[in-house]
Amino acid sequence: MKTITSRRTAAVGTLLCALGATYVMFGLDLRGDASRSQDGLSAAGPGRPVGATGGQDRDPAIHTVTVTASRYRFDPPVIEVSQGDLVRVELHTKDIAHSITIDVYRIAKRVGPAVPVTFEFRADQAGTFPYYCSLQIDDGCRQMRGQLVVKPRR
Repeated sequence: MKTITSRRTAAVGTLLCALGATYVMFGLDLRGDASRSQDGLSAAGPGRPVGATGGQDRDPAIHTVTVTASRYRFDPPVIEVSQGDLVRVELHTKDIAHSITIDVYRIAKRVGPAVPVTFEFRADQAGTFPYYCSLQIDDGCRQMRGQLVVKPRR
């Protein structure tokens, strides 16, 4: 029994170290730009997340969209953003529980009538991607479809 506990403790420690290393790798500007501040992080400007580099994200926008899921459609049915935008989705439902799933961005969020859900993602891939309700509560849920259009940044 003692061996299992120490193995578990070691596995948890390893996982935490890996997560910390991942945070450091992606949170720091590793390119060595002049825009790097003394602590290694780029200064955040309006609409720029901390850790973004000046050359990497030129004028990234925060694009907030409110999506309402109700029997049996999404409103709006098409979401348009630009590549590189930080997309903030405020998901609401008027009737029963629904979800929004965007496979290419590995997003699957569920929303209930009394509890709206807000989530964010970086639109780093240009193209047109379907989104849908993945719940099986009603047959109509399977028909709920929309499109995320990510326009290439010029």
